[in-house]
Order: sequence, then structure tokens, then C-alpha cells
Amino acid sequence: MIRNNQHKYSISAMCKVLQLPRSTYYYEVKERAKEDDITSDVIDIFQASRQNYGTRKIKVELKKRGLIVSRRRIGRIMKEQGRVSAYTVAQFKPHSKSCNESEQKNELNRKFDQEEEMSAIVSDLTYVRVNQKWHYVCMFVDLFNREIVGCSTGPNKDALLVYRALASIKVDHNKVQIFHTDRGNEFKNKLIDDALKTFNIQRSLSMKGCPYDNAVAEATFKIIKTELVKGRHFDSLEDLTRELHDYVHWFNYLRIHGTLGYVSSIDYKNADLKEFV
Repeated sequence: MIRNNQHKYSISAMCKVLQLPRSTYYYEVKERAKEDDITSDVIDIFQASRQNYGTRKIKVELKKRGLIVSRRRIGRIMKEQGRVSAYTVAQFKPHSKSCNESEQKNELNRKFDQEEEMSAIVSDLTYVRVNQKWHYVCMFVDLFNREIVGCSTGPNKDALLVYRALASIKVDHNKVQIFHTDRGNEFKNKLIDDALKTFNIQRSLSMKGCPYDNAVAEATFKIIKTELVKGRHFDSLEDLTRELHDYVHWFNYLRIHGTLGYVSSIDYKNADLKEFV
């Protein structure tokens, strides 16, 4: 009110009438000016994250720009600007999976922090609505740096979908020591077994009914459902595939990960490689 009427009345007079110390008014004006200065940075970072980053990650990105800002302040700016992270509303969609009764053990044993690139990869599948029909996405994640190293899309939840995701991995398959998944039948069949045998990759299966054994893959798909699928409409399988590949590139090269110290998967891998140069 004081700011809007300062062309009519003196600030001192208005502060006196409102019983407000002038120092308080000037402090608020100063803070508001600071907030206006960083608003554009907050919006820029939020948009560059595909509207996914919340206050924690925006704070990290602001620090990279030399700006030290509290999460409360960032949250206030986002609220004023009408920016809402995709993670604000939790998403949950129960789904059932077929299960095989293989005696294969859990060789990974929840060792999700791997010290070597491609030493252990995990995989899972999820479903996406494409023009009134369900389609499926399969992904392979490297536990070393959480990089999505392979992916595929298709109309069926089957071994071929998994095989195409495995074939899309550009890194030498001979580096892989362990391949871990849940007990879905699409992962346990002759087509996949022959591929693993060719590259001498050890199989690992979660315990029956225990999603925690494949927690990284489960978490990655939760991220994808929130950041890529939520609120989107895909007209065709080609549309989904194109958007998925674009997202995977952003996920690997630009998206910062809390588990990696707030750097991208590729930056984390490159930093590790420099240690050996």
C-alpha cells in the first residue's frame, strides 16, 4: 500500500499512520528488490528442468550461478509466479506383474552403489497410454552413475521389448557383470538367457514380491512417469519413442541427481574418468 501511494503521500507520513517503522518498510523494499533480481533465474532453471525441479534442486542450480538463496524464498517466488513442480502431487498407480518361479538368487543383494561403470545394470518395464491403448517402455540403468544406457518401446510387454532395450546399449556388453531385474516372465526366457550367456553376464533376480530388491529401477521409472508421462498425450508409438529418446538424453546429460551429489550422470562419469588420467 505504501509503495502504491508514495506518489501521493510521504513514506514517513504513511508509516506513522500505519504505525510501521520506516526501517521495516525499507528493509522489505530492499528484500523485494533482491527477490525480483533472482526471479528470472528461478523461472529459467525451472523451465530448463522441464518444469520438474523443486526448491532443493533449484537452490543447487542457483548456487552454480553464484546465487545463495534459501529454499523458502525460492518456494515463495515459485508460488507467486504460478510455477508448480511435477512432483508436488504424488503419483501412484498399482499394477500387477506375472512372476516366474526360477530358483535364481538375488546376486546383486541390493548393492546399488557400484564403483565401476556398467559392472551392474538393472531393468524394469512400465506402461504408457498411447492413443487409447497401453504401450510399454523398457529401460536399463547403470548402477554406477544412474545413467539410462538402453531403452525400447513397444505395444507388447514381452521378451522382444527387453531384448531390443538390451541391444540398444552402446557400451561394450562384455563389461556387464550382473544383470538384475524383478521376476517378470518377460525377463526370464530363452531369448534373454541366450543373450546373457553370449556375453557371460550373471543373472540376478529379486525375491518374489519384494520391490526393494530392484529399488533403483523402480525409482527411475517413478521419475519417468512423473517427469515425462504425467499430463502428456502421445498420439502414436513413434511419438512416444521420439519423446522418450529426447528425455533420456536430457536425463543423462543435463538432469542433476541427488544421489550423485547434484551433478548429471554423464558429468559424474566424466569426473570419475579424469581421476585415472
